[in-house]
Amino acid sequence: MMKRNEKLVKWLLEEDNPSVRYYTMKYLLGLEEGDSELINAQKQIMKSGIVPDILNKQNDDGSWEDPKKFYTMKYTGTIWQLLILAELGADPGEYRIQRACEFVFRMSQASENGGFSIEYGKKSDAGLPSKVIPCLTGNMTWALIKLGHLNDKRVQASIDWIVKNQRADDGDKPTLSEWEYENRVACFSSHTCLMGIVKSLKALAAIPEKQRSDAVKTKVDELVEFILIHHIFKQSHDLKKESKPGWKRLGFPLMYQTDILEILTILMDLNVKDERMKEATKLLEAKQLSDGKWKLENTYNGKMIVDIEKKGEPSKWITLKALHVLNHDG
Repeated sequence: MMKRNEKLVKWLLEEDNPSVRYYTMKYLLGLEEGDSELINAQKQIMKSGIVPDILNKQNDDGSWEDPKKFYTMKYTGTIWQLLILAELGADPGEYRIQRACEFVFRMSQASENGGFSIEYGKKSDAGLPSKVIPCLTGNMTWALIKLGHLNDKRVQASIDWIVKNQRADDGDKPTLSEWEYENRVACFSSHTCLMGIVKSLKALAAIPEKQRSDAVKTKVDELVEFILIHHIFKQSHDLKKESKPGWKRLGFPLMYQTDILEILTILMDLNVKDERMKEATKLLEAKQLSDGKWKLENTYNGKMIVDIEKKGEPSKWITLKALHVLNHDG
Protein backbone atom coordinates (compact mmCIF):
# COMPACT_ATOMS: atom_id res chain seq x y z
CA MET A 1 0.00 0.00 0.00
CA MET A 2 2.79 2.41 0.90
CA LYS A 3 4.60 1.80 -2.37
CA ARG A 4 1.38 2.41 -4.29
CA ASN A 5 0.85 5.71 -2.45
CA GLU A 6 4.44 6.75 -3.16
CA LYS A 7 3.94 6.05 -6.86
CA LEU A 8 0.72 8.05 -6.84
CA VAL A 9 2.36 11.03 -5.18
CA LYS A 10 5.25 10.87 -7.62
CA TRP A 11 2.73 10.86 -10.48
CA LEU A 12 0.87 13.85 -9.02
CA LEU A 13 4.14 15.75 -8.59
CA GLU A 14 5.00 15.56 -12.28
CA GLU A 15 5.58 19.00 -13.79
CA ASP A 16 3.02 18.69 -16.60
CA ASN A 17 0.26 19.88 -14.24
CA PRO A 18 1.69 22.67 -12.04
CA SER A 19 -1.61 23.23 -10.20
CA VAL A 20 -1.91 19.59 -9.12
CA ARG A 21 1.79 19.59 -8.23
CA TYR A 22 1.27 22.60 -5.94
CA TYR A 23 -1.84 21.21 -4.22
CA THR A 24 -0.18 17.82 -3.78
CA MET A 25 2.66 19.48 -1.90
CA LYS A 26 0.21 21.47 0.18
CA TYR A 27 -2.48 18.91 0.97
CA LEU A 28 -0.86 15.48 0.65
CA LEU A 29 2.73 16.26 1.67
CA GLY A 30 1.73 18.93 4.19
CA LEU A 31 4.23 21.61 3.18
CA GLU A 32 3.45 24.82 5.06
CA GLU A 33 2.99 28.32 3.67
CA GLY A 34 6.40 29.92 3.37
CA ASP A 35 8.16 26.70 2.37
CA SER A 36 10.46 27.60 -0.54
CA GLU A 37 9.54 24.49 -2.54
CA LEU A 38 5.83 25.24 -2.16
CA ILE A 39 6.36 28.89 -3.16
CA ASN A 40 8.26 27.85 -6.29
CA ALA A 41 5.54 25.36 -7.20
CA GLN A 42 2.88 28.05 -6.84
CA LYS A 43 4.82 30.44 -9.08
CA GLN A 44 5.00 27.79 -11.78
CA ILE A 45 1.19 27.77 -12.05
CA MET A 46 1.38 31.18 -13.72
CA LYS A 47 4.23 30.20 -16.05
CA SER A 48 3.12 26.96 -17.67
CA GLY A 49 0.06 24.83 -18.26
CA ILE A 50 -3.58 25.87 -18.45
CA VAL A 51 -3.54 29.15 -16.49
CA PRO A 52 -1.35 31.11 -18.95
CA ASP A 53 -3.26 29.54 -21.86
CA ILE A 54 -6.52 30.97 -20.45
CA LEU A 55 -5.00 34.36 -19.58
CA ASN A 56 -3.51 34.75 -23.04
CA LYS A 57 -7.05 34.78 -24.46
CA GLN A 58 -8.31 37.52 -22.11
CA ASN A 59 -9.74 40.76 -23.52
CA ASP A 60 -8.30 44.12 -22.50
CA ASP A 61 -11.29 44.89 -20.27
CA GLY A 62 -10.72 41.73 -18.18
CA SER A 63 -13.36 39.63 -19.94
CA TRP A 64 -13.27 36.66 -22.27
CA GLU A 65 -15.22 36.20 -25.50
CA ASP A 66 -18.27 38.53 -25.71
CA PRO A 67 -18.16 40.74 -22.58
CA LYS A 68 -21.95 41.07 -22.43
CA LYS A 69 -22.40 37.29 -22.45
CA PHE A 70 -20.19 36.77 -19.41
CA TYR A 71 -22.49 34.02 -18.10
CA THR A 72 -24.53 32.79 -21.05
CA MET A 73 -21.48 31.83 -23.14
CA LYS A 74 -21.11 28.43 -21.53
CA TYR A 75 -18.32 27.67 -20.90
CA THR A 76 -16.09 30.24 -22.55
CA GLY A 77 -17.50 33.40 -20.95
CA THR A 78 -15.84 35.42 -18.22
CA ILE A 79 -17.68 33.89 -15.26
CA TRP A 80 -16.44 30.42 -16.15
CA GLN A 81 -12.85 31.49 -16.73
CA LEU A 82 -12.66 33.19 -13.34
CA LEU A 83 -14.07 30.08 -11.68
CA ILE A 84 -11.57 27.80 -13.44
CA LEU A 85 -8.65 30.11 -12.63
CA ALA A 86 -9.58 30.04 -8.95
CA GLU A 87 -9.81 26.23 -9.06
CA LEU A 88 -6.36 26.06 -10.65
CA GLY A 89 -4.78 28.21 -7.92
CA ALA A 90 -3.98 31.26 -10.05
CA ASP A 91 -2.03 34.04 -8.35
CA PRO A 92 -4.48 36.57 -6.84
CA GLY A 93 -1.96 39.38 -7.20
CA GLU A 94 -1.46 38.99 -10.95
CA TYR A 95 -2.85 42.05 -12.75
CA ARG A 96 -4.88 40.02 -15.28
CA ILE A 97 -6.53 38.07 -12.46
CA GLN A 98 -7.47 41.28 -10.68
CA ARG A 99 -8.72 42.77 -13.95
CA ALA A 100 -11.02 39.75 -14.36
CA CYS A 101 -12.28 40.09 -10.77
CA GLU A 102 -13.12 43.74 -11.29
CA PHE A 103 -14.97 42.92 -14.51
CA VAL A 104 -17.14 40.39 -12.68
CA PHE A 105 -17.82 42.81 -9.83
CA ARG A 106 -18.81 45.50 -12.32
CA MET A 107 -20.90 43.45 -14.74
CA SER A 108 -22.42 40.66 -12.68
CA GLN A 109 -22.87 41.81 -9.10
CA ALA A 110 -26.19 43.46 -8.28
CA SER A 111 -25.28 46.53 -6.24
CA GLU A 112 -28.74 46.60 -4.62
CA ASN A 113 -28.36 43.26 -2.84
CA GLY A 114 -24.85 41.88 -3.38
CA GLY A 115 -25.81 38.72 -5.27
CA PHE A 116 -24.36 37.80 -8.64
CA SER A 117 -26.58 38.02 -11.71
CA ILE A 118 -26.56 36.24 -15.05
CA GLU A 119 -27.34 39.52 -16.85
CA TYR A 120 -26.05 43.08 -16.86
CA GLY A 121 -28.52 45.92 -16.36
CA LYS A 122 -27.74 48.84 -18.65
CA LYS A 123 -29.77 51.31 -16.59
CA SER A 124 -28.21 50.32 -13.28
CA ASP A 125 -24.66 49.77 -14.61
CA ALA A 126 -24.52 46.57 -12.56
CA GLY A 127 -25.95 43.06 -12.49
CA LEU A 128 -29.74 42.84 -12.66
CA PRO A 129 -31.13 42.07 -9.18
CA SER A 130 -33.98 40.05 -10.69
CA LYS A 131 -31.47 37.76 -12.42
CA VAL A 132 -29.41 36.89 -9.33
CA ILE A 133 -29.14 33.13 -8.84
CA PRO A 134 -27.70 31.18 -5.89
CA CYS A 135 -25.32 28.79 -7.68
CA LEU A 136 -23.65 31.71 -9.49
CA THR A 137 -23.50 33.79 -6.32
CA GLY A 138 -21.94 30.88 -4.45
CA ASN A 139 -19.43 30.17 -7.22
CA MET A 140 -18.37 33.80 -7.64
CA THR A 141 -18.17 34.40 -3.89
CA TRP A 142 -15.96 31.33 -3.54
CA ALA A 143 -13.77 32.29 -6.51
CA LEU A 144 -13.34 35.89 -5.34
CA ILE A 145 -12.42 34.73 -1.84
CA LYS A 146 -9.82 32.38 -3.32
CA LEU A 147 -8.53 35.23 -5.46
CA GLY A 148 -7.87 37.53 -2.52
CA HIS A 149 -11.11 39.48 -2.01
CA LEU A 150 -12.49 38.07 1.25
CA ASN A 151 -12.29 41.43 3.03
CA ASP A 152 -13.62 43.39 0.06
CA LYS A 153 -16.95 44.96 1.01
CA ARG A 154 -18.42 43.65 -2.25
CA VAL A 155 -17.64 40.06 -1.28
CA GLN A 156 -18.98 40.72 2.20
CA ALA A 157 -22.19 41.86 0.50
CA SER A 158 -22.40 38.61 -1.49
CA ILE A 159 -21.84 36.61 1.71
CA ASP A 160 -24.70 38.56 3.26
CA TRP A 161 -26.87 37.68 0.25
CA ILE A 162 -26.21 33.98 0.82
CA VAL A 163 -26.95 34.22 4.53
CA LYS A 164 -30.17 36.13 3.91
CA ASN A 165 -31.52 34.40 0.81
CA GLN A 166 -30.14 30.88 0.48
CA ARG A 167 -33.00 28.66 1.59
CA ALA A 168 -32.82 24.99 2.52
CA ASP A 169 -36.39 23.80 1.94
CA ASP A 170 -36.98 20.06 1.79
CA GLY A 171 -40.57 20.26 0.59
CA ASP A 172 -41.78 21.04 4.07
CA LYS A 173 -41.83 24.85 4.19
CA PRO A 174 -44.22 27.34 2.60
CA THR A 175 -42.89 29.78 0.03
CA LEU A 176 -42.41 33.21 1.54
CA SER A 177 -44.90 35.72 0.21
CA GLU A 178 -43.65 39.15 -0.86
CA TRP A 179 -40.16 37.71 -1.12
CA GLU A 180 -37.82 39.02 -3.79
CA TYR A 181 -37.16 35.58 -5.26
CA GLU A 182 -40.49 33.83 -4.72
CA ASN A 183 -41.00 33.46 -8.49
CA ARG A 184 -37.59 31.90 -9.17
CA VAL A 185 -38.99 28.39 -8.98
CA ALA A 186 -35.94 26.67 -10.50
CA CYS A 187 -33.82 27.85 -7.57
CA PHE A 188 -36.32 28.19 -4.74
CA SER A 189 -39.18 25.77 -5.21
CA SER A 190 -40.68 23.77 -2.34
CA HIS A 191 -37.45 21.77 -2.56
CA THR A 192 -34.47 24.08 -2.86
CA CYS A 193 -32.10 23.51 -5.78
CA LEU A 194 -29.29 21.28 -4.57
CA MET A 195 -26.66 22.98 -6.73
CA GLY A 196 -27.45 26.31 -5.09
CA ILE A 197 -27.08 24.71 -1.66
CA VAL A 198 -23.70 23.15 -2.52
CA LYS A 199 -22.18 26.23 -4.14
CA SER A 200 -23.41 28.52 -1.35
CA LEU A 201 -21.94 26.20 1.26
CA LYS A 202 -18.68 26.01 -0.69
CA ALA A 203 -18.42 29.80 -0.53
CA LEU A 204 -19.09 29.96 3.21
CA ALA A 205 -16.64 27.12 3.85
CA ALA A 206 -13.92 29.21 2.17
CA ILE A 207 -14.20 31.81 4.95
CA PRO A 208 -11.60 31.02 7.65
CA GLU A 209 -13.39 29.69 10.71
CA LYS A 210 -12.29 32.56 12.96
CA GLN A 211 -13.74 35.07 10.49
CA ARG A 212 -17.20 33.50 10.23
CA SER A 213 -19.92 35.58 11.85
CA ASP A 214 -22.59 33.95 13.97
CA ALA A 215 -25.01 34.37 11.08
CA VAL A 216 -22.61 32.58 8.71
CA LYS A 217 -22.12 29.75 11.20
CA THR A 218 -25.88 29.32 11.55
CA LYS A 219 -26.31 29.22 7.77
CA VAL A 220 -23.45 26.72 7.43
CA ASP A 221 -25.11 24.41 9.96
CA GLU A 222 -28.43 24.70 8.11
CA LEU A 223 -26.94 23.89 4.70
CA VAL A 224 -24.77 21.06 6.03
CA GLU A 225 -27.77 19.40 7.62
CA PHE A 226 -29.70 19.73 4.35
CA ILE A 227 -26.93 17.85 2.53
CA LEU A 228 -26.67 15.23 5.26
CA ILE A 229 -30.39 14.40 5.35
CA HIS A 230 -29.94 13.57 1.66
CA HIS A 231 -26.94 11.36 2.44
CA ILE A 232 -25.31 13.62 -0.17
CA PHE A 233 -26.90 12.05 -3.29
CA LYS A 234 -30.10 10.38 -2.07
CA GLN A 235 -33.73 11.45 -1.76
CA SER A 236 -34.27 12.59 1.80
CA HIS A 237 -37.81 11.21 1.98
CA ASP A 238 -36.83 7.85 0.49
CA LEU A 239 -33.16 7.02 0.97
CA LYS A 240 -33.46 3.96 -1.24
CA LYS A 241 -33.74 6.31 -4.20
CA GLU A 242 -31.05 8.54 -5.65
CA SER A 243 -31.77 12.22 -6.02
CA LYS A 244 -28.88 13.02 -8.33
CA PRO A 245 -27.44 9.90 -10.04
CA GLY A 246 -25.20 12.16 -12.13
CA TRP A 247 -23.37 13.24 -8.99
CA LYS A 248 -21.76 9.80 -8.87
CA ARG A 249 -19.76 10.64 -12.01
CA LEU A 250 -16.61 12.45 -10.97
CA GLY A 251 -15.56 15.51 -12.93
CA PHE A 252 -13.30 18.56 -13.07
CA PRO A 253 -14.05 21.41 -13.38
CA LEU A 254 -17.69 21.19 -12.36
CA MET A 255 -18.95 24.70 -13.21
CA TYR A 256 -22.46 25.05 -11.73
CA GLN A 257 -22.83 21.27 -11.38
CA THR A 258 -21.41 19.20 -8.53
CA ASP A 259 -20.57 15.61 -7.57
CA ILE A 260 -20.03 13.51 -4.46
CA LEU A 261 -16.31 14.35 -4.39
CA GLU A 262 -16.83 18.10 -4.35
CA ILE A 263 -19.47 17.78 -1.64
CA LEU A 264 -17.26 15.52 0.48
CA THR A 265 -14.43 18.03 0.03
CA ILE A 266 -16.62 20.89 1.27
CA LEU A 267 -17.72 18.86 4.29
CA MET A 268 -14.07 17.99 4.97
CA ASP A 269 -13.14 21.68 4.86
CA LEU A 270 -15.81 22.26 7.52
CA ASN A 271 -14.53 19.31 9.62
CA VAL A 272 -17.88 17.56 9.33
CA LYS A 273 -17.87 13.86 10.19
CA ASP A 274 -21.23 12.13 10.09
CA GLU A 275 -22.53 8.62 9.51
CA ARG A 276 -24.68 9.97 6.69
CA MET A 277 -21.53 10.62 4.62
CA LYS A 278 -20.52 6.95 4.58
CA GLU A 279 -22.42 5.86 1.47
CA ALA A 280 -20.80 8.57 -0.61
CA THR A 281 -17.37 7.83 0.88
CA LYS A 282 -17.68 4.12 0.12
CA LEU A 283 -18.79 4.92 -3.41
CA LEU A 284 -15.72 7.13 -3.84
CA GLU A 285 -13.46 4.34 -2.55
CA ALA A 286 -15.08 1.83 -4.92
CA LYS A 287 -14.17 4.01 -7.91
CA GLN A 288 -10.45 3.73 -7.20
CA LEU A 289 -8.62 1.79 -9.92
CA SER A 290 -6.24 -1.09 -9.22
CA ASP A 291 -3.24 1.24 -9.55
CA GLY A 292 -4.71 3.65 -6.99
CA LYS A 293 -5.86 6.30 -9.45
CA TRP A 294 -9.34 7.63 -10.29
CA LYS A 295 -10.77 8.33 -13.75
CA LEU A 296 -12.28 11.52 -15.14
CA GLU A 297 -15.91 10.53 -15.70
CA ASN A 298 -17.53 13.90 -16.41
CA THR A 299 -16.08 16.74 -18.48
CA TYR A 300 -16.85 19.98 -20.32
CA ASN A 301 -14.02 19.39 -22.79
CA GLY A 302 -14.85 20.76 -26.21
CA LYS A 303 -16.95 23.52 -24.60
CA MET A 304 -14.17 25.30 -22.69
CA ILE A 305 -11.42 27.62 -23.91
CA VAL A 306 -8.84 25.02 -22.88
CA ASP A 307 -9.58 21.32 -22.35
CA ILE A 308 -8.58 19.77 -19.04
CA GLU A 309 -7.49 16.11 -18.97
CA LYS A 310 -9.31 13.39 -20.95
CA LYS A 311 -12.61 11.71 -20.18
CA GLY A 312 -12.30 8.04 -19.30
CA GLU A 313 -8.60 8.26 -18.48
CA PRO A 314 -6.82 8.49 -15.10
CA SER A 315 -7.23 12.00 -13.71
CA LYS A 316 -4.67 13.77 -11.57
CA TRP A 317 -7.31 16.21 -10.37
CA ILE A 318 -9.77 13.54 -9.26
CA THR A 319 -7.02 11.40 -7.73
CA LEU A 320 -5.61 14.33 -5.76
CA LYS A 321 -8.99 15.36 -4.43
CA ALA A 322 -10.06 11.79 -3.62
CA LEU A 323 -6.83 11.06 -1.72
CA HIS A 324 -7.17 14.32 0.17
CA VAL A 325 -10.73 13.47 1.27
CA LEU A 326 -10.05 9.84 2.12
CA ASN A 327 -6.84 10.63 4.02
CA HIS A 328 -8.75 13.14 6.10
CA ASP A 329 -11.56 10.64 6.64
CA GLY A 330 -9.05 8.07 7.79
